[in-house]
Amino acid sequence: MLPFRRLASTLWTKPGPAQLSTAAHPQRIQALAYRNILSRWNSTTASEPIEEASATTVSRASKPKPNKSATALKRTASASLPIRHNPTPTRGDIRPVFTFSTVEKYNPVALSRLLPSAIEFEEAFWLPAWSYKGDPCEVWVFCNGSVVIWGAGEEAAKKFISDVFERDRSSTFGKILAHAESEELEFVTDPNEATRLQGDLIILGQAPTLNDLEVPKLSARKAEKASLPLDTVAARYSFSHALARSTSLASLETSLENYLQSVSSLPATLVATGKPGLERKELIMKLGELLKLRQSINLTEESFSDTPDFYWTEPALEEYFNSVSNALEIKLRTKSVNDKITYAAELQSTLRELLTESTAHRMEVIIIALIAVEVVIAFIRDGPELWDSMFGNKDKDTEKPKRH
Repeated sequence: MLPFRRLASTLWTKPGPAQLSTAAHPQRIQALAYRNILSRWNSTTASEPIEEASATTVSRASKPKPNKSATALKRTASASLPIRHNPTPTRGDIRPVFTFSTVEKYNPVALSRLLPSAIEFEEAFWLPAWSYKGDPCEVWVFCNGSVVIWGAGEEAAKKFISDVFERDRSSTFGKILAHAESEELEFVTDPNEATRLQGDLIILGQAPTLNDLEVPKLSARKAEKASLPLDTVAARYSFSHALARSTSLASLETSLENYLQSVSSLPATLVATGKPGLERKELIMKLGELLKLRQSINLTEESFSDTPDFYWTEPALEEYFNSVSNALEIKLRTKSVNDKITYAAELQSTLRELLTESTAHRMEVIIIALIAVEVVIAFIRDGPELWDSMFGNKDKDTEKPKRH
């Protein structure tokens, strides 16, 4: 397809003197353009091998599908350019905040045992000071299976999970994800700025106004080792909570995609064979898997379509939470997942009705066959007697001799 792109530019070049003279002759212009295209096409295809185009096609086909939330962030990334390109003396370096999820759930009892120095902060375990290759980081571990690290990237997250959780499987319950889910943003500290999310950049600035929340107190030693300012710890919890919810939702999206892939051939099978393509037990198992996904989306503590109750009394923290949730399109993605589940449920319902009808039809055929067999047996067993009772006396009367 590459030669066509080059040839298309020939039709949009500025007209020279020779072309201007033919402006009044559209047919001649078309003939010249067509001849120019053919000549350039021959020269281009002769100089470029076919393998280049095929390699380009293969590379495009093998390109991984972008993350939905990452695609949503790209649309608002330009809003962070004024902060990125205009540093100030009070502004720190831009650092990553990375979210990593490898399991469905963490056991909170096991977390408190494996992380003795962690501080329980609402729905998370907070490690204000954790070091990776000498760089101070802050870690938030959520019971929904997500780990959020402020100040380090993917390698640090994998190191933390391998050091803490890999040696004790009791820290997890539910299945381990086949593919780890992740989210990545960046943050910067600036005490002169308001704390907010701007584009794809989190700005940790002034402390938020809190109503009823009591931030856990740290000892002087822990406070000294803390990697980030303690006055914005509640804001970091809100940002981390939204990021953790996004990775948890991404794991359910992946599970749903795998499920839809497993049943994607059923409509084609129904068209080709006129049969559902699944046995009754398999269909019931698929239906149970689908109901489990819907329950995980809507009926668990991590209800993705609602704002957690914790933020009802803290409007400032709710704004932080909603800003990241809206940027990652959590509600839209939840609606999309529910719509897909509804479609899959309708498909399962249709297949179940077909199986029920086929079973009922089979039972009707069996009943008719049994009745036919019963009739045949009755004729064989009682046929002679019935014949005698109906026609035997008449035959005997005809055989009697007449009296004179």
